[in-house]
Amino acid sequence: MADLKTHMCGIESPNPFWLASAPPTNCGEQIMRAFDAGWGGAVWKTLGKPIVNVSSRFGALDHRGTKVVGFTNIELITDRPLETNFKEIAAVKKRYPKHAVIVSLMVETKQEWREIIARSEDAGADGLELNFGCPHGMCERGMGSSVGQEPAVLEKITSWAKEFANIPVLVKLTPNVGDILPPGLAAVAGGGDGISLINTVKSIIGVDLDNLTLLPRVGQASSNGGYCGPAVKPIALHMVAALARDRRITIPISGIGGISDWRDAAEFIALGSTSVQVCTAVMRDGYRIVEDMIDGLSGYLDRQGLSSVKELVGRAVPGFLDWGELDLNYKVVAKIDAEKCIGCNLCYIACLDGAHQCIHTAKGTCNAYHGEADHGKNPRLEVMPPVQHRQKAGVPGHVPNVDEAECIGCNLCQLVCPVPDCITMEEVTNPAGKESWNDRVAAGKV
Repeated sequence: MADLKTHMCGIESPNPFWLASAPPTNCGEQIMRAFDAGWGGAVWKTLGKPIVNVSSRFGALDHRGTKVVGFTNIELITDRPLETNFKEIAAVKKRYPKHAVIVSLMVETKQEWREIIARSEDAGADGLELNFGCPHGMCERGMGSSVGQEPAVLEKITSWAKEFANIPVLVKLTPNVGDILPPGLAAVAGGGDGISLINTVKSIIGVDLDNLTLLPRVGQASSNGGYCGPAVKPIALHMVAALARDRRITIPISGIGGISDWRDAAEFIALGSTSVQVCTAVMRDGYRIVEDMIDGLSGYLDRQGLSSVKELVGRAVPGFLDWGELDLNYKVVAKIDAEKCIGCNLCYIACLDGAHQCIHTAKGTCNAYHGEADHGKNPRLEVMPPVQHRQKAGVPGHVPNVDEAECIGCNLCQLVCPVPDCITMEEVTNPAGKESWNDRVAAGKV
C-alpha cells in the first residue's frame, strides 16, 4: 500500500487531505471529529479581530437536478472570542499530536501580526496560513483579497509574518487577479514557506425574482460573496499549475478549489500540490467523505506503481504548455459505436447547432453540402420519430454517422453523449510529423 504521509514545508500529516479554513473548522470539537474520521490536517477558521456575521449567509447553484455544483458565502472570519479559539487549538493539538493544525490569520497592523502569531504558536499550531484571499467584507477593511491583489503589500506582510514566526508560514492567494504569478512570486520574495490557493471567487450567486433581491438575502439586500465548490475546480487547477510550472516558485503548494473526491485530489497533486484542502464537499456531505478519498487515492497510487503520494506531486506539470507549443498536426476523429447507440441524436444536434456539422443521420448524406440533405431539418420531429413510437414499434432508431473528412476532433459529441464509451475519439496518423504554431513562426511560415 502506498504511503500517504505528507511533508508540507516542514508540516507533517498522516495524509494530504486537509480541511480548508471555513465553517467546517470553526471550533475544536469539529476538528476533533474530523481527525477521528481520517483527515490528516485542518486549517483553523481565520482568526482576527472578532466580527459580527449576517443572517442569512450561504447560497448555492444547482444545475439540472444536481445540488450545490457551486456554493457562495458572505460569512466573514471567526465571530468567536480569540481566547476560546486558542484554548481549543491547544486542546486539539494535545489530543492529536500527529495531525497538522494550521491557524489561518488576518489582521491589519504589524504589531497585531506579531501578537496573534505569538499566541498561535503558544497554542501549539504547526503552521500559519496568511489569509490574503477573502473577497468580501474583510477586503473592504483593507485585508483579505485587497492584500492578495497587491503583490508589494503581500510581500511586505509576508515578511512581517516570517520575522515573527518560528513555524512554517503559508500564504493563501486570491483568484481575483488577472495573473496569479505576481502574487505567487511576492509570496516567495516575502519568505513564505508555502502557498495555498485558491481562495473563493468574487461572485453573486443569484437573484430572488420574487423579491428582486440578491441571494443570499439579508433583509431586502445582499452583497457579493465568495464562490467555491465543484464549479471553480478548473480555475483552481489552472492557477495551481501556473505556479507549479514556474521555476521561480520554489516553495510547496497546497491546492484548494472544488475538491470533492479522490480523483479531484489526485489531479491537484499531479499538477503540483503537496497537500489539498477541502471545504464545500464537507459542508454538503460531512467529514466521512475522507474515508473514500483515502481509499481511492491509495488504490490509484498502487495501480500506478507509485510507492508514495510524494511521487505523484507535479507529474502532470510537464504536459501543461502554452497554446503556441501544441502540435497543430495532431488529429482525432469521432467514432460512434452502433451497438451502444440509443438513437437519442444528442450528438447530431450538438454538432449541427454548436460545432462543425460533420455528424449526419442518414446514410449517403455525409458528403453533402452543408445545408442540404439532413441539415436544417428538425432533428427531433423529422429525422427521428418520438422515443415512445420507436419503442412501441421495436425499432432502435437511426445511428448517426460521422463524416470523418469534416470532423475536426472537437470532442463535443462525446461530451454530450449519455452512453459511456459509445462515442470515442480516435487518433489519425499524420505523416507530416509534429509542428506547432511557434515552429511555424520560427520558420517564417506565418
